Parts: sequence; structure tokens; C-alpha cells
Amino acid sequence: MTQPQRNILITCALLYANGPIHLGHMVEYIQADIWARFQRMRGHECLYICGNDAHGTPIMITARKLGITPEQLITEIHQQHDQDFKDFNIAFDNFYTTHSPENQQLTNLFYERLQQRGDIVKRTISQAYDPKEKMFLPDRYVKGECPNCGAKDQYGDGCEVCSSTYEPLDLKNPISIISGETPIAKQSEHYFFQQQKYAPFLQSWLKDIKLQEEMQNKLGEWFATGLHEKDISRDTPYFGFKIPGTEDKYFYVWLDAPIGYMASLKNLCERNKNINFDTYWDIDSKAELYHFIGKDIIYFHAMLWPALLHGAGFRLPTNVYAHGFLTIDGQKMSKSRGTFIKGRTYLNHFNPECIRYYFAAKLNNRVEDLDLNFTDFMQRVNADLVGKIVNIASRCASFIHKYFNGELSERCADKALLEHCINAGDSIAEHFETREFSRAVRTIMELADRANQYIDAEKPWALIKETAKAQHVHEVCSMGLNLFRILMIYLKPILPATAKDTEEFLNIAPMTWNDRKTILAKHKINPFKPLLQRITEEQITAMKNEIAAEATPTNDTPQVSTHLTQDPLRPEISYDDFAKIDLRIARIVKAESVPEADKLLKLIVDIGGETRQIFAGVKSAYDPAELEGKLTVIVANLAPRKMRFGMSEGMVLAAGPGGADLWVLHPDEGAEAGMRVK
Repeated sequence: MTQPQRNILITCALLYANGPIHLGHMVEYIQADIWARFQRMRGHECLYICGNDAHGTPIMITARKLGITPEQLITEIHQQHDQDFKDFNIAFDNFYTTHSPENQQLTNLFYERLQQRGDIVKRTISQAYDPKEKMFLPDRYVKGECPNCGAKDQYGDGCEVCSSTYEPLDLKNPISIISGETPIAKQSEHYFFQQQKYAPFLQSWLKDIKLQEEMQNKLGEWFATGLHEKDISRDTPYFGFKIPGTEDKYFYVWLDAPIGYMASLKNLCERNKNINFDTYWDIDSKAELYHFIGKDIIYFHAMLWPALLHGAGFRLPTNVYAHGFLTIDGQKMSKSRGTFIKGRTYLNHFNPECIRYYFAAKLNNRVEDLDLNFTDFMQRVNADLVGKIVNIASRCASFIHKYFNGELSERCADKALLEHCINAGDSIAEHFETREFSRAVRTIMELADRANQYIDAEKPWALIKETAKAQHVHEVCSMGLNLFRILMIYLKPILPATAKDTEEFLNIAPMTWNDRKTILAKHKINPFKPLLQRITEEQITAMKNEIAAEATPTNDTPQVSTHLTQDPLRPEISYDDFAKIDLRIARIVKAESVPEADKLLKLIVDIGGETRQIFAGVKSAYDPAELEGKLTVIVANLAPRKMRFGMSEGMVLAAGPGGADLWVLHPDEGAEAGMRVK
């Protein structure tokens, strides 16, 4: 049944314009991007917007240290972030900035409307002030000894040792981290938003939307302790928007940052007249609005922001979806531990599709932390994407081009299996819709297993030798490519670039979700090109070395262990030892799979009038039929080894990192079985 078209607006937290993107950030942007792409594939009008949070004291101070203006800094950072997102295949409809005329206009409008409601009050407060820099200090710009436990080097908002909270000037021996001077207390008039007035409204609204359970519990704690007014102003010097009617007061990011969502859409509307701003933000809007955020800013998006929206006369979010943090090998991201991974560092070594898939395979709709283990990352990508998905296409396409002129058959060989994979699209769609990406991936991979089992059972490489079976081989391989296409439809939100390459390979238009219900028949395809490469340990080591170099940028930086030291060389041997090895050319007479073993093929080889039986661990790289009749090199004088499958009488030489990337050595033309290799 076709769903009615929905109007959906998706936002992610605005990235602070004071540093690079790291992999922890990417969990959120990839999660939202997958969901947005899925909605578009289903035919819905779905906009995905974001931007940089470009105001605040840290940006002003960083720019000063670099000898540039804040405007120059945020422009440079914005360009870097924008390129990183594009290289991770994040498809924003607009990636903007809070330092924009649209945001200033909207922020002034919010302020004016909240003032008219009596929600803005002024009070004089005492703050930490740096007499040397002549500026008020944010809490995190004051350090000292905890007034509760005495721990040294603690920030001005709370102790990381005993977890107590306090005011900056409560610290013992406080200093300004900007100048090193002792801050003084100084009074200043500030502007406050009376959020507490909205407590009954917020409680009622939150009952009407289905928040995640973890969020509901946390919000309940905050309501129990009571809501408080929020300081929405900062004193000069400050980088941001000046409050109308003042000389030295600026809006704090608590106000202008979330309004940046609206400003980003407004900027998009100004560039694309087919998009209407009020469709998404009018108080009577029927569109859907979703915020994807980290669990550390739940209060900001589920309490303060909805109160500001309601007070200013705009619609509220349909829902707020929170996620947990990213850990690396079970640890928090840390530069000192070598677990702080910038997005660009990852991109220097790996395909972005791989991390998109890995995150998707672990993401669910709960507020849970997600762990990145690089051994698991390598194994999962290699086994699932290369070994299961791409393997279907590579196996079948070669037959279609070699024997059937690159054209698929008129019908597929197994209608029941085809219908099973098509019908699974409904449950997979439900998993995507509810953000249970890991369940969607699990179902897709179960289908991939079925597809590979089908091809293994049919053995087209063996059937093609019988002329009478050619038509069946045609239908089997056409079936395989149709199954591959369906699987790639399901994976397209996760693997957009691979899906695009698939569309080119299969010679088809961009795939939609409903395309799974049709098959490709009597259809010309293009030659197959590798869609994804296996991940190697060498890549992981190279990335870790780069991380180590970034953490300690000196010539004598100790490097992370190389692959060679992780898999050390065996003890040296002499030339006399090596001379004992008898390497012979052998012709593979027969090759067959060993059903009880995941990696072994049983080979019968001829070494010049004598045949041997050898069990070789190359099953993941070769179909048995591909090896029959070919020459290879074996260790002929290796002592026979009794295995539970039979006696192995030699060793076949092969090279490569393993799995599908393993190559049996083939001598040049002119070699003959039985010849000794010198």
C-alpha cells in the first residue's frame, strides 16, 4: 500500500565552528542522513538541514590566538566541515551558519515576541572578571582548586573529581585561563528568559509525543527539581549578535544557536522558491519536524528550545531523537590514549561507506553508546559488504558477460526466493522508519546469505560446461543479479555511493524503494567493476600511526606498532634450510569444496605423472571450477599431514591479506607440470 506523501524536516545539532569534525560527531550525522535518504526513497518530501554554531567567546579567543578575525576563522572552519560532510556522503539540503543575516533577523524576532509576552527580565549579577583582558569570563575559562574536595586544576562550573557544582569565584586560588590573572567579582546587568513559566505547557506537550524512555526519565528528574530562568545575554567583548537597544550586550548561544535551524531553512527557501518556510515552521504546520541530537544536549532541545518556540509563536518539534556517545575500543575518545579520531584522518585511509555501514549495523532507537572496535570493523565490512553483497554481483556478472552477451534472461530461476526478498522490504522499511538500523541490516544480511546459498547450490560454474544447461545458468545468474539489486535498494540509504555505482553497473535509473517489486528482464548490463575493497590491517595501522603523529607532532614521536611487529617475522633460516624446500609446478586436475570446512578446497594435482591430494585454504577466494586445469606452485616435499577430511600431501603457494583477497600462484605460459621452481 502506497503511503501518502509526507513533508519532513530533519535537523542535526549545529557543529561548533572552533575545531575539526571527529568520528564521534559522525554518528549523529550519519544516523540522520540514513533516515533522510530512506524517506526520500519512499517518495516523501524530506529536507535535511544543518549548519555551524558560529558564535561565542571560544571562537573569539581562538581567532585572536591565530591572528585572524572571528569571521575569517568561522569561514575557514565552515569550509572544512562542509567538505568533510560531503566526503562522508552526508546529503544536507543546506549546510549554513548561525552568523548570518537570516539568523540575526529571526533572533531579533524571537526576542521581540518574548519581550512582548513579558518573558524577558533584567537582573544585575556578579561574575568572574579578568582585569587584564577586561572581559567577563565564561565558567570554563576559570580554573582553580575545588572548594569541596580540594582537587587542583578544576573548571569553574564543577569538579570532575567529586562532581560538586559551584560558581567560578567559589574556587580556591582561581585563575583566568586566558591571562593567568586572578579574576575578580564584578557586577553586570543581564537578560533572562523565564523558562519556569512554561513548565506546565512543556509537561503537557511532552506527554503528547513519544520520547525515548531514557529521555522521559531524565526530563522527569528536571521537572522534579524545577525549571529556572536562563541567562540569554553576554557582555562585550563577545562574538555574536548585539541585543537590540543595547550598547554592550550580546545574545548568548542559548538563544541564537537553535534558531539557526530556522535560519538554515530560510536561506534554502531564498535560494529555492519551491520551498515554503511557513510549511515547516508556522504554528499550524502539518509538516513533521525531527531533531537528531546527542544525549548531552537533551535539556537544551526538549525543554528550553520548545519553550522558546512556543513563546515566539512557532510550531514545536514532532519529536527529538537522542543517541549515545561513540567509544573507541570501549574507551572514551581521548587524544592521550590515541582514540581521538578526526573525520579527515579516517577519510585518509578508509572508504566512508564502510563507517556508514558499521554505524548502521550497531545503531538502534535507544540512547545507548556505540563502540568502534577496528578489528570488528574490518571483519564486519569484509564479511558482509565484500564477502556477501558484492560477491553476488561479481560471481554472476562474469557469466552474464562471458556467455550471454551482457544481457539478463527473460525470467529468473527461483520465483519463491525472489518474492521472499521483495516481501522482506516491508519489515526492513519498518526498521528504518523506527531507526532500528541494526535490525534492518541484520535482515538484509540474512537475505544476502540466502542469495549466496542459492548460487552455491546451483553451481553455475559447473553447469556451464553442459551445453544443455546454458539457459538454466543464464536464469540462475540473472536471478543472482536481481537479488543483488534488491539488496542494494535496501542498502542504498546506508551506502549511497555504492548504490550509485550499482545503478551504473546495472544500467538502471536511481533506485527507489518500490523498485524492488520489479525485476530486470532481457536487460543489458554494463561490465562489472569492483564496488568495494576489503579493509586490511595495514590500513588500520597506518591510521593509528597518523593519529599518534597528530597527538605528538615531533620528529621523535613513538609510532603505533606496524603490521610487521603485530605479526613478527619468524626466526631466520639459512640458505641451506631454504634449499631443502622442493617447489614444483603442478596442474590442478580437480577442485572441490570441503563442506565441513569454511576455508578449505580439496585439490587433486598432477606434478608430472604423479598425483597428490592437497587441502588448500583458498575457499573464500575461488570457486573450485575456476582452478581446474590451471597450473600452480606447490611445496612437493612437505611431510604428509593427516586431517579429518583426509591426507594432505603438500602445500599450494598463495599470497594476499586473506579472505577473497588471496591469490594462488600461477606460473607463466610455457611451464609444465613436474618442473622444479628454482
